[in-house]
Amino acid sequence: MRTATSIEVSRNSRQALEFAIEAEKLGLDVCWVAEAWGSDAPSVLGYLAARTSRIRLGSGIIQLGTRSPVAIAQAALTLAELSQGRFLLGLGVSGPQVIEGLHGVPFDRPLTRMRESIEVIRQAFAGEKIRFSGTAVRIPLPGPARPMRLSMPPSGGIPIYLAALSPRMLQLTGETADGWLGTSFIPEGADAYFRHLDSGLAAAGRTRADLDVCQGAEVAIFDDEDAMRGHVASRKRELAFSIGGMGTAETNFYNAAYSRQGWSDVTGEILRRWQAGDRDGAAALVTDDMVLATTLIGTTGMVAARLRAWRDAGVNTVRLYPAGQTLADRLTTLGLAMDVVAGLG
Repeated sequence: MRTATSIEVSRNSRQALEFAIEAEKLGLDVCWVAEAWGSDAPSVLGYLAARTSRIRLGSGIIQLGTRSPVAIAQAALTLAELSQGRFLLGLGVSGPQVIEGLHGVPFDRPLTRMRESIEVIRQAFAGEKIRFSGTAVRIPLPGPARPMRLSMPPSGGIPIYLAALSPRMLQLTGETADGWLGTSFIPEGADAYFRHLDSGLAAAGRTRADLDVCQGAEVAIFDDEDAMRGHVASRKRELAFSIGGMGTAETNFYNAAYSRQGWSDVTGEILRRWQAGDRDGAAALVTDDMVLATTLIGTTGMVAARLRAWRDAGVNTVRLYPAGQTLADRLTTLGLAMDVVAGLG
């Protein structure tokens, strides 16, 4: 398996950037840069393009609705040039709370918007005159305007990754993308994702070999299980936030993903309690197994076993979020985890 990580620089930016630079020295393959509702990804990626020479750099993710498809293509082409071909374009639809609540853009027809945006982005990558008349995207607008092409040199080799959790977006990923940026992954429940990815791949005449399956999770390695259990307990509120607070009461892709993978008996109540303001009550419903199943937390042997299960389920690239209070702690954990990956054979 290839190794990757993800950073976000809204807080303690210098440490996050130094982490990425040092991760390259450790031999990491890919660094993804998130933006969520904080710092933007392209600015950080441009900085890292100048400070690194080998590691691949990806937007993880640029959110549709925050930029036009052509603006996304312009950023991607620029970053591919600045990084000398090391850039990966990660896209996602985000959710209604961020898109509508923060950016003031309607969160409507996300699947259609993603499909149409990819078509426009690939027109721009190919150096074509950009023209598209779809349901969510129309370029140029009706009137005297004429189709234009970007003045930048074309670059058809920029891989496109989609962050997807819902069945229809997973199918679109299989149909159109070069990679899948996944999360909340449980190898024992992988069919909840792969049956939709495979359906999309088959519809496009493709196979799993055409798709980089990139899954991410926190990694924390302990010498004994007592210390591990304490760490697991500290992570329950974060997981409750994902299941109950990442979105709205009506639209929460993380909640749906955990429900499809075997926890439908508690996901609805976690959502209800979180949305009602009972954060402690929501966290109390999260079990140790829920945390351990979707992370890489444990002793060295436990983490190796989980990574082996991920690989056997079909994961090509593991995105490691190393735990630690300091930069040195996080880099140490990352190095240990990379050693475990290398030892899988």
